[in-house]
Amino acid sequence: MTLKAILAATIALVPLSVEAKTQISWWHAMTGANSEVVNKIASDFNASQSDYELQPVFKGTYPETLNAGIAAFRAGQSPDIIQVFDVGTGVMMAAEGAIKPVADVLTDAGAAFDKSQYLPGIVAYYSKPDGTMLSFPYNSSSPILYYNKDVFEKAGLDPNAPPKTWNEVWDAARKIKASGAAPCGYTSTWLTWIHTENFAAWNNVSFGTNENGLAGSDVELKINAPIYVNHFQAIADLAKEGAFRYGGRTSEAKQIFLSGECGILTESSGGLGDIVKSGMNYGIGQLPYDSDAPGAPQNTTPGGASLWVMGGKSDEIYKGVAAFFQYLSQTEVQEYLHQTSGYLPVTLKAYEATKASGFYDKNPGRETPILQMMGKAPTENSKGVRLVNLPQVRDIENEEFEKMLAGQQTAQQALDNAVERGNAAIRQALGN
Repeated sequence: MTLKAILAATIALVPLSVEAKTQISWWHAMTGANSEVVNKIASDFNASQSDYELQPVFKGTYPETLNAGIAAFRAGQSPDIIQVFDVGTGVMMAAEGAIKPVADVLTDAGAAFDKSQYLPGIVAYYSKPDGTMLSFPYNSSSPILYYNKDVFEKAGLDPNAPPKTWNEVWDAARKIKASGAAPCGYTSTWLTWIHTENFAAWNNVSFGTNENGLAGSDVELKINAPIYVNHFQAIADLAKEGAFRYGGRTSEAKQIFLSGECGILTESSGGLGDIVKSGMNYGIGQLPYDSDAPGAPQNTTPGGASLWVMGGKSDEIYKGVAAFFQYLSQTEVQEYLHQTSGYLPVTLKAYEATKASGFYDKNPGRETPILQMMGKAPTENSKGVRLVNLPQVRDIENEEFEKMLAGQQTAQQALDNAVERGNAAIRQALGN
C-alpha cells in the first residue's frame, strides 16, 4: 500500500466531528492540602461524565479571589463559578445582577433541589430572608483549637486535656513559654473571624445591631463592650510577654504552629489537612469560651466559603454548573471532602454516614466543629455576621489590632477606634 493510501485510510477512521465538552471555570482560593482536594474533586467530576469539563483556577487568598472576581465582572470576563469567603456574602448578595442564585441554577436545569438535605445553620447563612439559597456551601468551617501534645507534655500540661476557656488558654500559654517547651504559647489565625465574630456567637453577645446585620443592613458595631476589651487586652498582655505570637490577618499563623514555635493554635477546622500532613502529634479541642459569659458556650457560625454562580452565562454552562453541584452533593463526595479536609459536610446524609462508619470514634475531635455549630439553636447574637462591606470592616479591625499588638494603644483604644471607623465605613457603603 502506498503512503498516500495509508494516509487516506487513516483519515477515514477519524470522526468527522467531535462533540466538544462545555468548559466550566471555577476560581478558588484553596492552598496546600485543600488545593489537592479541589483538584481531585474536579478531576473526579470530569471523569464521571462526558458533557462538561470543570477547570479549577487558583486566584490567591480569599480577599484576592473576591477582588479578582469583582474586577473580572467589571471587565465582562467573570468566571462561571467563584469561591467567596463567608465575609464576602453581603457583598455578593448586594450584587444582584452579577450573580444567579444557586437555587435557580438547579431548578432551571431540571435538577431536584431540596435544601433540607443541607445542614440548616449553613444553608441559612447563604440564603436570602425569604429562604432562597444564593450560593452553594462548598467548604464550611468552624474555628477550633489545635494543640501540640508533645509541647504540652514538656510544659507539664495534660496532653489529653485541651483548655476549654480563654483563661485556661492564657495560663497554658504562659506555662509553655516559661517552661521552654516552645518559644511561644499561643497563636491564632483570623483575629477578626475567631476573636470578634465567632467570639460574639460562642459567648452569645452582640457583634452589632440588627442581629449583626442579618435583620437589616443599617448596623452599628458593638465590639467595644467590656467582654471584648478584656479579651483583647489579655491577648495584648500575652504578646508583650512573648507568650502570644501574631502571624497575620488570615491563615498565616498556622505555619507558626506547624513549625513548633507555638504550642496552641485557634484556626479553622479547614486547616486540619495541613496539620495532619505535618505528622505532628496534635490534639483538637473546642473553641474556648469566656467563663464570665452567661450560658456560654452557645454556637459557632459558619466560616470558610461558598460557591457563587455568576450571571449572564449560557444555558449550557448553567446546566454544567447544576450537574457539578449535584455531584458535590453526593454523600460519598461530601464524606471525602469532610474527612480529608476538616471542613464540615454540608449534607446531613454525609454527616450521618461519617458518624455511622465510626470515623469520629477513630479520630477524636473531628466531630467537634459540627457539634459546636449544631449544639444549640442560634440566638439573635449567634446567627452570624452579615455587613454590606464586611471585608472592609475586617481590614479596619485588623489595623487597630496590629497597633495594639505593637504596643501603640490599649485594647480599649483599639476597639473604640474600630467601632468608630467601622460604623463610618458602613454608613458610607449604605450611602448614608
